[in-house]
Amino acid sequence: MENILSFNNVSLRKGARTILSDISWKFRENEQWAVLGLNGSGKTSLLNVIMGYHYPSDGEVTVLGNNFGKTNLQELRKEIGFVSTSLDRFSQLTNNEKVEEIIVSGKFASFGLYENVSPMDWAKADSLLDSFRLSYLKGKLFHLLSQGEKRRVLIARSLMSDPKVLILDEPCTGLDILSREEVLHLTKEVIGKDRHLIFVTHHIEELVKEITHVLLLHEGKVVAAGPKVDVLDADLLSKTFEVPVKVRWEEERPWLTIKTPVV
Repeated sequence: MENILSFNNVSLRKGARTILSDISWKFRENEQWAVLGLNGSGKTSLLNVIMGYHYPSDGEVTVLGNNFGKTNLQELRKEIGFVSTSLDRFSQLTNNEKVEEIIVSGKFASFGLYENVSPMDWAKADSLLDSFRLSYLKGKLFHLLSQGEKRRVLIARSLMSDPKVLILDEPCTGLDILSREEVLHLTKEVIGKDRHLIFVTHHIEELVKEITHVLLLHEGKVVAAGPKVDVLDADLLSKTFEVPVKVRWEEERPWLTIKTPVV
């Protein structure tokens, strides 16, 4: 089975500080992964390494058959869709753009349209709006949308380039329950079709049944990595989140309960 990505003893340091330490992780075809950990556990740094924004201090990284140090990272990034609340920093560029313009810009990995857009590109944006049940938003300015609508539009945008890997970095942050469930339903729909998911979150209840594997991070180190049913263990999660927890399963989704009050 082909590896979608591979980390082999990867470490990342900034000055005297170690951000990631000896990370080994294999993500294979037909797997869909979630990454869990506290703030500061190394999740964002891990994503930055995958995207080629940070180069590892030690170890080897391979993404979609591309060995870092021997590949064009800018071209590789076109095969990776990325949705994150960190994209909010581009709000000055996006607020006064129409929804369909936001979506089309995903083909060029830009915010704002600086290249010629073909009729086929506009048609694809319309198709994504339709398949995500967002056609009613066509022509609306991005800043007029709800937070849930914005998040769904950005997921549609990430698919304009038909990425092989889709990274959803805490896509439900700041959403109410209804908007969260709409985003999670959308997540189910975009998994597969030769597309592989990395879903980053603090909350195990966001792990829909289609997610098959989980990576747990704590202080820049791997606590566990493997099939979801094995890794979502109370002891492993207690170590990851630094509080004693229990895990139960309902509607094929895991749910976490704190065993004792946190003082």
